[in-house]
Amino acid sequence: MDAIDRQILAELQLDGRLTVTDLAARVRLSLSPCHRRLRDLEKAGAIRGYRAVVDPVALGLTFEALVFITMRQEDRDTVAQFEAALAGLPQVVQAQRLFGDPDYLLRVVTKDLEAYQQLYDEHLATLPGVQRLSSTLVMKQIVDARPLPT
Repeated sequence: MDAIDRQILAELQLDGRLTVTDLAARVRLSLSPCHRRLRDLEKAGAIRGYRAVVDPVALGLTFEALVFITMRQEDRDTVAQFEAALAGLPQVVQAQRLFGDPDYLLRVVTKDLEAYQQLYDEHLATLPGVQRLSSTLVMKQIVDARPLPT
């Protein structure tokens, strides 16, 4: 990956709806080489996809919590069952497995505290292998969906 590829990635992170023509102009390439580089970046997996960034408040999702999970059991089957069940919860918009304690960090969005409590009681607390859940409420987003440094 060279400087031009990094420039292409930087521009697309700022505006994923750029046409190839506009992208080529921004990175100072002709259309064909820009298109070829773009396809190569997609094939190599550097570009995993394209999507719209949606405001959760516009969807009525005004409550956000960070949930820390410590596992009781961490054998392969339990972890696989836990992660599969977690992936099936649409309110979990981000999930990361961590080294150390806690074992997982989740970012959860719901419409309100009552909806979060229901999710917590009926789904999160019943996930396979969970020993402890700890939640922190998000007061305000300071940095969100920032482009990756290129």
